[in-house]
Amino acid sequence: MVDPSERSQGAVPEVCDVCIVGPGIAGLNALFAASRHLTRDQRVILVERRERVGGMWVDTYPYVRLHQPHGLFTVGNIPWQLDRNRSHLATKAEVLDHFEHCLDVLRGRVRIDERFGWSFESADESADGVEVVCSSGDGRRLTIRATNLIKAFGLDVTRNAPLTVSSSRVRSVSPDGCDVRQGDMRASTAPVWVIGGGKTGMDTVHTLVTEYPGREVNLVAGSGTYFVRRDWAFPVGARRWWRGPLPDAVAADAARRFDGTNEVEVAAWYRTTHGIDVTGAASNFVLGVLSEAESDTITSGLGAVYMDHFVDAVDRDGATDVVLRSGARKAIEPGSWIVNCTGYVRIDAPYEPYVSPGGRVVTIQPRSAIMHLPGFMGYYLTHLLMSGKATTVPLYELDWKGLLDGGGKPAFSYAVMALAMYNLGLLADALPGRVFRDCGLDFDRWYPAPRRLAGQARFAATSHRDRNHHRRTLDTIRGRFGIRCGPLVEA
Repeated sequence: MVDPSERSQGAVPEVCDVCIVGPGIAGLNALFAASRHLTRDQRVILVERRERVGGMWVDTYPYVRLHQPHGLFTVGNIPWQLDRNRSHLATKAEVLDHFEHCLDVLRGRVRIDERFGWSFESADESADGVEVVCSSGDGRRLTIRATNLIKAFGLDVTRNAPLTVSSSRVRSVSPDGCDVRQGDMRASTAPVWVIGGGKTGMDTVHTLVTEYPGREVNLVAGSGTYFVRRDWAFPVGARRWWRGPLPDAVAADAARRFDGTNEVEVAAWYRTTHGIDVTGAASNFVLGVLSEAESDTITSGLGAVYMDHFVDAVDRDGATDVVLRSGARKAIEPGSWIVNCTGYVRIDAPYEPYVSPGGRVVTIQPRSAIMHLPGFMGYYLTHLLMSGKATTVPLYELDWKGLLDGGGKPAFSYAVMALAMYNLGLLADALPGRVFRDCGLDFDRWYPAPRRLAGQARFAATSHRDRNHHRRTLDTIRGRFGIRCGPLVEA
């Protein structure tokens, strides 16, 4: 027998068939996919620095809700146990409960050992497997010898800090540290300035204007964000039979229109036909979803909207001003709240290929993205890994950071759609049909089966023809922005 204390000090390695770092939406979908290739007595070790399953959903602001109907945010094909209308947008607590349920279901399929409170440190791959080293907050070390390793880092969303301001007369907070529905915010009647026009900003404004009717709420929206119109993408009731194109068809249409250079033209088409925004002028699009009712509530409750960027709040001559990037200054009432809802996705991690040269390590992160969302990446890459095909299918990878930092932000969403469509075609050739039938993340599942089958038939009929166009588009993106965008053999 091995002394458990020796294992906790890293002296005796833990042995497993698969080690997964990070059980968020990407890691749990990786676990689901791995379980389809493992037997009941094989072992998976989950490593997580937090104390529970859930990834970014553990840390994010308390009033967050899903963008899409809750049933489309799951692990593999595991159904929700929530007794709510199928269009319900799940809360943070409901999402975390569902993740726990999914983990419990998967415990019935494969032996899973959780190592919560442990941080990944390093991995050393050899011909025989991967040696993983982890550490705990109290200085202990854990060594794991795994046949395969999946680093499901995903977007690695971090908590937002309050914005630093010069003024001593305003209160600067972050949604992650200030639940705007409670506490001092509820006790106050002072105006609120929401900084950031993305999904977090929309969630925050919507919460404020519904919780506190008549309260002054202003928005500094930057260059503005437009969203997918939920009413069109996810019609309810019988309208699912005839209204709205399937989401996959919309992405395919956008990818066909985009050639790597014409993002302004494609954005104008997309925003007009499928988009919605609350500012009247918006140039950013990061695949978020907003309904007409939410938009109406936000616009009717907002005070002033500034299409500008926040710089500071300063005290001068007995008054306080908000200073904007354009140089404009706006008077702000003493005691006002400034809520930092600027972007949560900060891509700081170094590049790693989505699969290691030795084929035993898969990394899910935006520097080597192969799809549009981490959950899909975790699901499909793990199926490739466990099928022994991760190094043989010539998927394109895209460096999101390089594109966003290199002036490609307006092209970003359409490049990601082209990437997803191109790689889906390759995946369809490499993996059995049941893999796609088991993917509960597919937005097309919102629609009745006959419409989905028709969509699948169209994809099968056009995929090979479209593939050359998508490849040329992605090659144009690589050359235009000088970034990593192509198959691993070109890395």
